[in-house]
Amino acid sequence: MKKVDIITIGSRKSILAMTQARLVMDMLKKAFPNYKFVIKKIVTSGDRLKKWPTEQVKGLFVKEIEQALIQGKIDLAVHSMKDLPVEMPKELEIAAITKRADARDVLISHSGKKLDDLELKSCIGTSSPRRKAQLLLYRPDLNIVNIRGNLDTRLKKLNDKQFDAIVLAAAGIIRLGWQGLITEYINENIILPAPGQGVLGVQVRKKDKNVKAMVKILDHSSSRSEVTAERAFLKSMGGGCRVPIGCLAKIRADVLSLKAIVAFTQTGAVKLAVKTNKKYPLKAGQELARRIKKLLNQKVKKGKSR
Repeated sequence: MKKVDIITIGSRKSILAMTQARLVMDMLKKAFPNYKFVIKKIVTSGDRLKKWPTEQVKGLFVKEIEQALIQGKIDLAVHSMKDLPVEMPKELEIAAITKRADARDVLISHSGKKLDDLELKSCIGTSSPRRKAQLLLYRPDLNIVNIRGNLDTRLKKLNDKQFDAIVLAAAGIIRLGWQGLITEYINENIILPAPGQGVLGVQVRKKDKNVKAMVKILDHSSSRSEVTAERAFLKSMGGGCRVPIGCLAKIRADVLSLKAIVAFTQTGAVKLAVKTNKKYPLKAGQELARRIKKLLNQKVKKGKSR
């Protein structure tokens, strides 16, 4: 195979996406000093839309990047795993899953008040149905308002006092070096993160053995197993965002613990957990989905019988 002298990395153009792409690029540069690495900014549908659809939004931030990868315009792509649909084009694969950063969500309030201390009916900005559902389960009095835009845009809206607080992923704030803005790391017992939150995925063409071999050095086995369990759960639940889903896997020694929440009404949710040997992440995700679906069906039947 012809040696590749220049490796082109595809990324969204947002400040966070570019920061994440540079993190991957810097690790590859260190490991492969004889190669030149460049980043190509790609505008996605999610970046162009002024108004997001009410349902499935994951693919909006990856479709154009995946097309560029398939067409050979880039050699690899860096994604936030939580934004990546469970189904991807057959020509592509995730060759590396990086070591997980903090998977939690965080609250940033302009008053400095934590979630429990916010005034009644405080206005909280989030575009995530998952966060909205879990916040309302914990504090039904809150006024949850949609907020969109990149991290810097959302923070500006908070500073302009359009909201009392906003909720974001900890990992993105930390990667940008903005952790000093965080008011509170929200306990996972209050808000479970999105499947894959805190993890970067490096996507390549299956047939590109050279790039695939290079990227493999970035793969973190425990993080891959955790994300595999979470995405297996998401896929078994239907793979989309039609219902609010939170999910988190953790590996301690040889044990993989997986817990998830599925909200079915504004005041109702099913929350369960399973444990298994870390060798079986796929099985863990599928089994937890099976149990939660069973409980959801029981609740639906019970509701209809009333």
